[in-house]
Amino acid sequence: MKKLAIVVAGGPAPGINSVIGAATIRACLAGVEVLGIQDGFKWLAEGDISHVIPLTIEDTSRIHFRGGSYIGISRANPTRSPEHLQRTIDGLERLGVGMLVTVGGDGTATLAQIISEKTRGRIRVVHVPKTIDNDIDLPDDTSTFGFQTARHVGVEIVKNLMVDAKTTSRWYFIVAQGRKAGHLALAIGKAVGATVTLIPEEFRGKKVAFTTVVDLLAGSVIKRLAYGRPDGIALLAEGLADCIEPEDLARYTDLPRDHMGNLHVADVPLAEVLEKAVKARLAALGIKSTIVSKYIGYEVRCADPIPFDMEYTRDLGHCAARYIIEGGTEAVVAMINGRFQAIPFEKMKDPATGRPRVRMVDVDSDRYRIARSFMLRLKREDFARPGEVARFAETCQLTPEAFRREFFHLVKDEPEIAVDVGQALAATPTPGGNAEGGESQEGGPPAT
Repeated sequence: MKKLAIVVAGGPAPGINSVIGAATIRACLAGVEVLGIQDGFKWLAEGDISHVIPLTIEDTSRIHFRGGSYIGISRANPTRSPEHLQRTIDGLERLGVGMLVTVGGDGTATLAQIISEKTRGRIRVVHVPKTIDNDIDLPDDTSTFGFQTARHVGVEIVKNLMVDAKTTSRWYFIVAQGRKAGHLALAIGKAVGATVTLIPEEFRGKKVAFTTVVDLLAGSVIKRLAYGRPDGIALLAEGLADCIEPEDLARYTDLPRDHMGNLHVADVPLAEVLEKAVKARLAALGIKSTIVSKYIGYEVRCADPIPFDMEYTRDLGHCAARYIIEGGTEAVVAMINGRFQAIPFEKMKDPATGRPRVRMVDVDSDRYRIARSFMLRLKREDFARPGEVARFAETCQLTPEAFRREFFHLVKDEPEIAVDVGQALAATPTPGGNAEGGESQEGGPPAT
């Protein structure tokens, strides 16, 4: 029987070792020899087949407790050059590989399918989807592995920062990973009760002015301060940079450009840029605020998996090995409501791009609407309460009319009723307060 190889590509995510260990154990019990391809496709793409290790039950039976990758990882992409792709395929065949389990994101899944097509089935492939961004479109809102651990560790980090923020009367602007979607930022922010969370999806695919994002954050600072709290936590998805008009963003920070002159917004130091701009916006309104920027990403990617991800990824590894040994190929391995599903690559693709679909946060869901109702941010109903507008205006030394001119643009497209009224979740407002979960019935800020 041909050998089974396991390769991990892309960025780290908690649970990789659980997949490797479970797949190895299942394959070895079936009498299949298992190889670990080290450092992703990096060496194979160069024609080097020496960076390979045999995987055994003895070696891998306890690696599931730890983060990182037992066989390494890299972002090397052999499809960028026909020569690299051919070397990769030749290397696998020279190693006697007939079954390939890839662990990675959408790019790795695409590569796996290409390898199967190029070898005309001589190498069967299955893919185990991995990303802490949770943006692979698995059925029934099933998490990608590593996401739950990343949220858990991220929450612990932000909890400590919340205590520091209150103790030192400062704000933290915390950027969480999520290049395309805001799942991680929202999940952390909602769990800890962050003051405000901004994700790309709330703009519904539209580009916005940089000043709009700045005013959203400045508005939260002002509203919080109006009720006596100079501290707060803002969770920001890194994908927000893509929502801002590139040329507009370039006016506030130096952006690298490619040889065609196109801006690379992925390299924007988003937290620092917003920190500087929000401080300047508040200073112009007579408000001095201490803001500190922080990134969450590398701290969570190689964390030891929590029990949820340990169990989940051991199931995925077992099913990947079983499916491919039994003849399966060209499928994404998934556990949906406790049952194994092999999802054909073609069903995962976006017809418009030819790549796996990206799962975005559903901003029309109750889950997101509840999150919004708890956030302390300027809302349309605030502007319908003269007392509230006067309170906010006084905080930034403006008249109520001037405050409305400065900030009403943030809420003009919101519905005129509170987000949670339609869910019958609104509390009875009391004098000086409002019905939103984000503020107490006395009208003060949330305890966070």
